[in-house]
Amino acid sequence: MPDVRPHLRLFLGGDLMTARGIDQILPNPGDPLLHEAYVTHAGDYVALAERRNGPIPRPVDFAYVWGVVPQVLARHRPDVSLVNLETAVTRGGWPQPKGINYRMEPNNLPVLGAVKLDCCSLANNHVLDWGEAGLLDTLAALDHLGLGHAGAGVDRRSATAPAVLPVVGGRRLLVFAFATPDCGVPSEWSADDRQPGVAWLSELSPRSLNRIATRIRALKRPGDRVLVSLHWGGNWDFSIPTEQVRFAHGLIDEAGVDLVHGHSSHHVKGIEVYHRRLILYGCGDLLDDYEGIDGYASYRSDLGLLYFPSLDAKGNLLSLLLYPTHQCRLSIQAAEDSDRVWLLDTLQRECARFGCSVIPTANDLFRLVWREARH
Repeated sequence: MPDVRPHLRLFLGGDLMTARGIDQILPNPGDPLLHEAYVTHAGDYVALAERRNGPIPRPVDFAYVWGVVPQVLARHRPDVSLVNLETAVTRGGWPQPKGINYRMEPNNLPVLGAVKLDCCSLANNHVLDWGEAGLLDTLAALDHLGLGHAGAGVDRRSATAPAVLPVVGGRRLLVFAFATPDCGVPSEWSADDRQPGVAWLSELSPRSLNRIATRIRALKRPGDRVLVSLHWGGNWDFSIPTEQVRFAHGLIDEAGVDLVHGHSSHHVKGIEVYHRRLILYGCGDLLDDYEGIDGYASYRSDLGLLYFPSLDAKGNLLSLLLYPTHQCRLSIQAAEDSDRVWLLDTLQRECARFGCSVIPTANDLFRLVWREARH
């Protein structure tokens, strides 16, 4: 009989920050009071974006901030869509003493349903910005929406548990999520046996790797594919630390992980294909309200990518298509002209160290090319 093993098509995005300015333009803006050193009203971030690129209507509908994303998703028809949700969804809690505290009004949560997301990574440095109460509200809100999540929970067991997503062919995708200290996640945020929190890795060590591998082996069934989402590293740096490369390779070699979904940097980073498994070291920001903020212009945090990997039944990477984006007027638009060229040149430079290249294709896409595909 012919081989009819199903392929798995994914949409992966980087950091989704629907707080502050984004929350203020949505149909149900929350309390605009901020606890930051220089900005005390969330509407100021809207004003900065308008000063940069022109007026923004208010209120907008839930689809507005997604811009071109619904049309692009309709074209690719992913089986699973996954992003890193980097905000608390709450009216309560108390702002933690960290200088920047993100939260979204729960009545604006339909913004996530506007593109039919399936799962969110919550292991990051903003999900506990409003304390344990804010985290519990976030978990309850996502559960009410029917949206899968991984990386945070009411205790260690639930925080480290994967989101189990049914996919084509009666199989499953297991999504695990973890965060590290170097992206600003303090040890106090780590979930324990009696404390809500995030799935926190104190270091990218063999010990941490062994714990993850043991957890995956205990839960993985024949035919499952496994994705690990990691919030790691600083905000501004194209270089990729050796320990990240070593850890990502270990996840594949020792834990049987099929795809590593890295994020935290506010800009796109290099991509590797290791043993036919995809490693995204830094997906950049999918959506934020940084549009009118000066500084770090050389990193172009306003430019990003929509990632569309396709995996075979064994988890091998079949293809990776990339849609280049530009954030403008607090909405995700297509990157064009010089912006598109900048993204292509940057990806070619940063992927070259891993033996990969990126080429333009039809339909405004880029395509990843790697060594094993060059015959």
